[in-house]
Formats: sequence, C-alpha cells, structure tokens
Amino acid sequence: MGVSNTVQQLSVFLENREGRLEEVLDVLAKKGVNIVALSLADTSDYGMLRLIVSDPHKGRAALKEAGKEFKDVDLVACTYGPGLVGALLVGVAYGKALAYALNKPLIGTNHIKGHIAANYISHSELKPPFLCLIISGGHTHLVHIKDYNNFEILGKTRDDAIGEAFDKVARVIGLGYPGGPKVDKLAKEGEPNIELPKTHLDNLDFSFSGIKTAVINLHHKNPDINKADLSASFEKTVTEILVQNTLKAAKKLNISTIALAGGVSANSYIRNEFLKLEKSSNLKIYYPDPILCTDNAAMIASAGYYSYISGEKSDLTLNAIPNLKIS
Repeated sequence: MGVSNTVQQLSVFLENREGRLEEVLDVLAKKGVNIVALSLADTSDYGMLRLIVSDPHKGRAALKEAGKEFKDVDLVACTYGPGLVGALLVGVAYGKALAYALNKPLIGTNHIKGHIAANYISHSELKPPFLCLIISGGHTHLVHIKDYNNFEILGKTRDDAIGEAFDKVARVIGLGYPGGPKVDKLAKEGEPNIELPKTHLDNLDFSFSGIKTAVINLHHKNPDINKADLSASFEKTVTEILVQNTLKAAKKLNISTIALAGGVSANSYIRNEFLKLEKSSNLKIYYPDPILCTDNAAMIASAGYYSYISGEKSDLTLNAIPNLKIS
C-alpha cells in the first residue's frame, strides 16, 4: 500500500513591523496547528513568511479567518545560469529539494530572463513585443522581446559590461564596491564637464573599455582631479551610448515600447535620461521598481511563471550552467 507524504507550504505576506510574525504564530497555535518548518525573506517594508505546518487545511482556514494574506505555492522557480557556479549550485539544489518536498512543478529559468520579467511585476500592462535594454554587472544586451519566452539579441557588449565599468571606475577613484550606486551619488555633486571618448560601432553592439580606460588614465595622471566631475562625465557619456543604441534599435524594429532591466537600470541619471527621451518622442519607457532591479527572487518567480504557462518544465536533473545564454 502506497502512502502519500506530500508536503504543502503556506506563504504569508507580512508588513515588516514588530510583532507581525508573532501574530501569525499565535493564530496557528490557538487552532492547534503546529509549525514543522518556517523561513522568512524580508525587505525594509514587507516580508514573505513560508510555513510548513502539521495541518495545511486547518492552517489555511485559520489564517483566512484572521484576515492574513496568504498564498499557496503553485510551482518552484530557480535560476540555473548565468552566474557564479557556487551560488547557482546552492540555489538549484534548494529549488529541486523544495519542489520535490512540496510535490510541485520545478522551473529552471535564465537569470537574464528574470531581469526582463521584473518589469511584468512593476507594470502589469506591459506585454510583448517590446525592446529591452539589459544593463547589469555582467551584461549589456539589447534584446527584442518577441514573446514572453521568445527573444532575439540585437546587440551586446564586446568587452566590459556597463556595471563592470562602473565598478572599475569606482575602485580606481576610491569609492569602493559596489561602484554603481556610489558613482551615481557622487555624480550628483559634480558637473559633466570632462570630455570622454565614445566608441562608435557599425552595429548595435556596445564597448565600454575605452571610456573606462580613459577615466582611469585621467585619474592616474591627475590624482587631484575633481572626482564628482569625473563621475558625472563618465555617467553622462555611458548613458549617451545606451540611449543612442537603444534609439537605433527601436527605429530598426519600428517599435515604440522600451523596457530597461538589470541592476544598472536603478541608476537615477540613466532613468532620468530615458524619461526625457519618452517625453520628447512617441516612445513608452518602462523600468522595474528599484528594489526589483538588482538580483531578487521575485523576478525569478515572474520568469518562472511565464515559462510554466508556455509549457516549460524542468526535472530533478537540472544543473547549474554558469555561461548559460539567453535565447
């Protein structure tokens, strides 16, 4: 005789305020529902409490009666690349174990697809087709989003990713890591009055090694150079490159909807320049909420959802692929 040991998880959405966790645990305790395991992921404002309980049905009813917002888990999504192999292996192993324990579908998704899908969380009205500029520490891509899971790479960096260039510039001028937010902050105190080189390519590819090297050389030759002005000039020049290539791609595709994605899309100057572009053209520009720009679980869940409804599914042989390509 077979015995089913399917485990069900309850997820409770909470304000990140003192006493909220105690309230949930008290509700379950009063109904005689025991906690088998729990985990909590939180931000400055909200948290997601995940519970495995002795009686999921009684627990669900108790939380509903108490007015707590909860959701059952429908599937488990995890990223399996690209990225650092150690981090990917941990995430994939946890995702597979959780999917197995909960008896739920497993979806392995591309990390870059996750950045794109962060826009769907912030903008429910955004639907393909559109053009996406992905700018992060490891990637600078212009991608034609034909459908939720159908992409065409139009251009990419030939050397440094833009986030990598920000980090290297920040390190050289003494700002430390992570460089992007620190350069963005310092640039607000300066003027973009230093002329820096821009590499012009025949296609839609990017190159940031030249401007990065120019900034480093300027600082080495003159350590007393105004760092705020240098940061502002660097930020302005790389943004001009991003805007120029994005406009070229939009005209090539005859497309008017553009989304930004990736950690560098949280940069305030880049956002403002694309907002100016939107106001001066017929283009509609989208970008995720800042909290969704950097690596996060919500974007992977969003990408996993769209993969799942298109019929994709992974099995327990899923493994990390550090150099996974977007396709």
